[in-house]
Amino acid sequence: MTPDLEHATPSTSYSPLPDSENHHSSQRRRPIVLLSTIFISMLLFSSIIAIIFNQNSQENIERDTPGNGQSEKTRPVSRGVSQGVSGKSNFLLSSDEDDQIYPWTNAMLSWQRTGFHFQPPKNWMNDPNGPLYYLGWYHLFYQYNPDAAVWGNITWGHAVSKDLINWYHLPYAMQPDQWYDINGVWTGSATFLQDGSIVMLYTGSTDKEVQVQNLAYPADLSDPLLIDWVKYSGNPVLVPPPGIGTKDFRDPTTAWLAPNGKWRIAIGSKVNKTGITLVYETTDFKSYELLDDVMHAVPGTGMWECVDFYPVSTIESNGLDTSVNGPGIKHVLKSSLDDDKHDYYALGTYDAISNKWTPDNPELDVGIGLRLDYGKYYASKTFYDQNKQRRLLWGWIGETDSETTDILKGWSSVQTIPREVVFDKKTGTNIIQWPVKEVEKLRSTNTTYEKIVLKPGSLVPLDVGLATQLDIVATFDIDKQALEAGLEADVGYNCTTSGGSSSRGAYGPFGLVVLADESLTEQTPIYFYIAKGTDGVANTYFCADQTKSSTAQDVTKLVYGSSVPVLQGESFSMRLLVDHSIVESFAQDGRTVITSRVYPTKAIYTAAKVFLFNNATGVSITANVNVWNMDSAQIEHFPLGQQ
Repeated sequence: MTPDLEHATPSTSYSPLPDSENHHSSQRRRPIVLLSTIFISMLLFSSIIAIIFNQNSQENIERDTPGNGQSEKTRPVSRGVSQGVSGKSNFLLSSDEDDQIYPWTNAMLSWQRTGFHFQPPKNWMNDPNGPLYYLGWYHLFYQYNPDAAVWGNITWGHAVSKDLINWYHLPYAMQPDQWYDINGVWTGSATFLQDGSIVMLYTGSTDKEVQVQNLAYPADLSDPLLIDWVKYSGNPVLVPPPGIGTKDFRDPTTAWLAPNGKWRIAIGSKVNKTGITLVYETTDFKSYELLDDVMHAVPGTGMWECVDFYPVSTIESNGLDTSVNGPGIKHVLKSSLDDDKHDYYALGTYDAISNKWTPDNPELDVGIGLRLDYGKYYASKTFYDQNKQRRLLWGWIGETDSETTDILKGWSSVQTIPREVVFDKKTGTNIIQWPVKEVEKLRSTNTTYEKIVLKPGSLVPLDVGLATQLDIVATFDIDKQALEAGLEADVGYNCTTSGGSSSRGAYGPFGLVVLADESLTEQTPIYFYIAKGTDGVANTYFCADQTKSSTAQDVTKLVYGSSVPVLQGESFSMRLLVDHSIVESFAQDGRTVITSRVYPTKAIYTAAKVFLFNNATGVSITANVNVWNMDSAQIEHFPLGQQ
């Protein structure tokens, strides 16, 4: 490893963990010691005293503030942090007090459940794991809590599909039942070996809460459903190396073949505040060698988790197997940053001989440049779909309401519609993400609007029927003469600090409003904004405004977005997948993507509406819109007894 990363000195020297023979799984539950009658009496007495002194502190925990004798509210620590993973609760909200919780009705909460996005019947879900295609079935494994709608007891859920849209739930693939994963079967990746067999590497949290890497494999390769999984008896196969913290070593990637014929995997970590990728070589996935130096490091980015590493073709439009390298190939390096809970990526060149990845543009390096998604999106994972020669991307969409509400409704989180990933040959600077073609099978009634002229300040309702499950494709053309003639300087524009869709400029905002009620008390605008600098160059921004998305106060309401390249001769284009409480928004064929979680109290069921709008002050916009109502996907338990 590099000895010069922020002049770091190894702060942790971790000894190899003992064999599993010395840590039987029975140790996960210590025997309960019988309490004596005297102890019970003392406990009851102390309980009475506690009740007297804590009559008003059932919900709001208070602690003394040193020096002034005052008390202040203690904010609970986000779930997962103390165990060594990124926070798994929404703590952007200002309060969880009873008087701050919105009085949600069953009708409101029932409406929030999606119609065509993947989610379990109940409880908590987070990271997608080990996606693959095998013997006619797409497999998705995912982080799951079988017991509650909050993070904990992390188990691998498992579902299969023929088309990536309609899913069958299967029995759990792996549960936390060994000393090396008793505190969680965490994120992992699948690799196809040359003989067609499958290995699964995953992070386990041990009985001492140390992050280790473990090996599992299918019990029966003739079973297309891959129902049974076997954990390798020699687990763990990797432990944190010297200099790496015991809680800073997780999420192995899909393996790729090196020129020397050995397999390589990458694992995310950090040294002080420098995010790094460690790379190991193996021939059998049981013993490993840590390569000298790191594949890549970016100072100031903190812990890298859920690292992804894969090639994209600069020539062809098809996806590539993870091991492909050579002319006409760039490599995407992606990391989920624990510090800010966003997924960043960069394009670059991978030298397999030296095991070094170099970004095309150092100013757009991992963690400081491009994001996969500018909304609520994290812990993404790609896989190569050998069935249709494409690279597919999954992403976890967490909640932005209160945890109290999640418990009330009984579930938390969804997965995005899988996205196909290709290199953007037009710009050469980014990737393109687009919903898989299969989702279009759910399209039903179509409504088309052509050449709708939107003058400055216009708002036009669209009659699309039930507006809670939609696929919308829209293009917008601007009065070019007015754009070129204008002299506005708005070089400092930023979606997140702009004030949202109500802030009017000469050339924006304009776009669509979804999940709105008739009076626009609730609304979620998705829009373009053109900012023209003092040099006369126009830059386009793509934004999603949630500030008026709900009247509920226990919901996080931000403005998401970023710039998006719009090339000469291109119309401004967007595609929106609206599915109850989730909106996936794609600009310019997927150059910039925003995922939003939306929790209306009024704009639900038949009350949900769609509008076109142009809030620009200086230009007219011509819009063309195609809207499809979407049927629901079939997501149910597999009839195992009928095989």
